[in-house]
Amino acid sequence: MTRATLAALAGRLPFAGGSIPSAPKFSFPMLKTELLSGLTVALALVPEAVAFAFVAGVHPLVGLYAAFLVGLITSVFGGRPGMISGATGALAVVMVSLVATHGVEYLFATVVLMGILQVLAGIFRLGKFIRLVPHPVMLGFVNGLAIVIFLAQLSQFKVPGADGSMTWMSGWPLVAMLGLVAATMAIIWVMPKITNAVPAPLAGIGVIAVIVIAFGIDVPRVGDLASIEGGLPSFHLPGVPLTFETLEIILPYAVILAAIGLIESLLTLNLVGEITGQRGGASRECLAQGAANVVTGFFGGMGGCAMIGQSMINVKSGGRTRLSGISAAMFLLTFILVGSSVIEQIPLAALVGVMFMVVIGTFAWQTLKIMRRIPLTDAMVIVLVTVVTVLSDLAVAVVVGVIVSALAYAWNNATRIHAKAHVTPEGARVYQIEGPLFFGSTDGFAELFNPAEDPDVVVVDFMNSRVVDQSALQAIEDLALKYEALGKTLTLRHLSHDCHRLLNRAGQLMIESDDDPEYGLAVDYSVRTGAFGGAH
Repeated sequence: MTRATLAALAGRLPFAGGSIPSAPKFSFPMLKTELLSGLTVALALVPEAVAFAFVAGVHPLVGLYAAFLVGLITSVFGGRPGMISGATGALAVVMVSLVATHGVEYLFATVVLMGILQVLAGIFRLGKFIRLVPHPVMLGFVNGLAIVIFLAQLSQFKVPGADGSMTWMSGWPLVAMLGLVAATMAIIWVMPKITNAVPAPLAGIGVIAVIVIAFGIDVPRVGDLASIEGGLPSFHLPGVPLTFETLEIILPYAVILAAIGLIESLLTLNLVGEITGQRGGASRECLAQGAANVVTGFFGGMGGCAMIGQSMINVKSGGRTRLSGISAAMFLLTFILVGSSVIEQIPLAALVGVMFMVVIGTFAWQTLKIMRRIPLTDAMVIVLVTVVTVLSDLAVAVVVGVIVSALAYAWNNATRIHAKAHVTPEGARVYQIEGPLFFGSTDGFAELFNPAEDPDVVVVDFMNSRVVDQSALQAIEDLALKYEALGKTLTLRHLSHDCHRLLNRAGQLMIESDDDPEYGLAVDYSVRTGAFGGAH
């Protein structure tokens, strides 16, 4: 159900044109669509990159260079065509304390180390562990990030006050801003019903920009945030001493940034994959993100990772190939080099309208309908991850969600263990165990037996059970010790291959040869006690 919910997001964006096909074959219409999608993304990237640079406490060009370099490299080498990467708020909030304490040069060194760690994660294929993230966590991530994107846009409704502090708009400026935002959203909603020749977000930005410039409407524009004019990024070795002390400073930040960047990138990769019907590429994405951040650190950028908002804009605008991401990066560089005077005239209201539509489409509204139809634990995980994403950050939210889901799964399995007992004609009591034997079910396993009243021979049948971990091995030894102390014999039966190997390796099976039983055959094994010293 949750997988279907994620897939259904494809058609729920107001500017979606129905179902989303797989990557199209090359043609001039496709080329036009890819380039226009890239242009739309580039226009939306500008204010976000500048805003995230302010959050991190660095010059706006540091954020713009990161958006260009990370976006370009990951588009070429990343694991999922159509994904967009750049400077993100999730990383910026971690960087701000480093920049404030040690300066921007330490940030560049940290970004390089962050990239190296991500490359190592790709080499060792750690990206595959993203499959351990349950779908309720994915839904909570999507909903939380939609709320975060929405809250981030609210800062555009603030203007400098008389004392220099930022205050909320009021009066006609607020009315004008809200009106333009609503008009942008309306154009994006209506445009697909009229034509798909131009991406709806690009049409919204273009129409509103023309109206504002033509009528001289006094509303905040991109240039009010900061000038985006600059030159090409140049190679620059981070100006930090190559000492162990420097490593002590940057390593903790690099580890946190690498983890956040990979988690957000891999979750975005999964989300885009659900929408476009693509699979795989996790390790490749780790390598691409790492290489991008290494390069960015050496060229004066603040680093970055995948951006779910921009990725959604891209795929909903028709971007299906790597060309859309590459063109977005190149358009962004063009804005920096020669187009700053034009881009700085774009009203922020148009870009806010685009992001509000992204919020509407990103939020998994279907979860509101299924909350009563899914297990209570899954519903709680969705809410928990959403709240933690908003209040803390994505990495913490995902870790919390995975831990809670794992504990809930362990508890559910722990309560499933039980046994059916019967006595054979020979007088032996056989316990047929049902459910896995692992750390969560060992207490329940021990309570199934009554050594004092059992006959001299007891058989534990694992036909419908599995011995999973060391806690299970310890529980078996503890049980065998109880029967041994009473002069009784405990044997194990119907061990599967994996259980047999686990017990044999632990030295608990008394066998005369390197036995490899076929699962289901009635092979009995005596238990050798003392392998774990009877410890608890």
